[in-house]
Amino acid sequence: MTVQGLPMVVPAQGLPARVRIHEVGARDGLQNEKSTVPTEIKAEFIRRLADSGLTTIEATSFVHPKWVPQLADAEELFPAVSELPVALPVLVPNERGLDRALSLGATRVAVFASATETFAKANLNRTLDEALAMFEPVVVRAKAEQVHVRGYLSMCFGDPWEGPVPVHQVVHVARALLDMGCDELSLGDTIGVATPGHVLELLAALKEQHVPTSALGVHFHDTYGQALANTLAALQHGVTTVDASAGGLGGCPYAKSATGNLATEDLVWMLQGLGIDTGVDLGRLVATSVWMAAHLGRPSPSRAVRALGTTPQPHKEQ
Repeated sequence: MTVQGLPMVVPAQGLPARVRIHEVGARDGLQNEKSTVPTEIKAEFIRRLADSGLTTIEATSFVHPKWVPQLADAEELFPAVSELPVALPVLVPNERGLDRALSLGATRVAVFASATETFAKANLNRTLDEALAMFEPVVVRAKAEQVHVRGYLSMCFGDPWEGPVPVHQVVHVARALLDMGCDELSLGDTIGVATPGHVLELLAALKEQHVPTSALGVHFHDTYGQALANTLAALQHGVTTVDASAGGLGGCPYAKSATGNLATEDLVWMLQGLGIDTGVDLGRLVATSVWMAAHLGRPSPSRAVRALGTTPQPHKEQ
């Protein structure tokens, strides 16, 4: 429950006026569910997320069903939502996945790279260099088709097998992804071990190597309760794209120590209090996550959803 008019808006200096939320709940969130969510429920989830004002909603992944059976319905799901007036990026692990996405008219795709050897092996069964070599023709072909390409870079702040990840190693892979043609990079704290100083150090190192801050997004997990603090540090550095998952859904099927993503509602609450525009109607978003939690049969882990979900929230005029 909350009192109307809260959070009180108190801007802080040095922060962007607007943040674009890259919503990952429908893909990164639902792929981690033990049971498969019906296609129509996924489609309705995406429609409700769009209705809440989110403008970038990651729809699905064109991976082999053997590896992520929860997203085996990509060919059925994507056409069901493709007419929505929002960006609908999809994950493509290889050229076959790109073929499938392009055949359905996808205009935004993402590849999923790693900053560490061990995770590249666990996730892609390839060395780091082999994975980059696999992605290059995917990115080149996508750009030739005038498709926007995002590069996910996981394990940027720590790896469950290797421990600390040297900053220069992350910068090297980030630079390689940009050089092959990625339009945007998402820096992933896959197991949620980052702290604000580490975030600022990595962003500064990337800037020194001519990686434009405008091309960066951040993707924090809340394993140790640091996701919002790390996000604020990134905003102070000039980052304006933040990945989040409605209701805090998700984790990582290849890193068991990874718990849920930063909850979109928790992020919006903080940004609203800072006077930062997101275009998101928090009441509608909370209602969407409450609805999805009912379908999943458990309460949302989002603190904002738990606080606000018991009382109907007034909707902003659209």
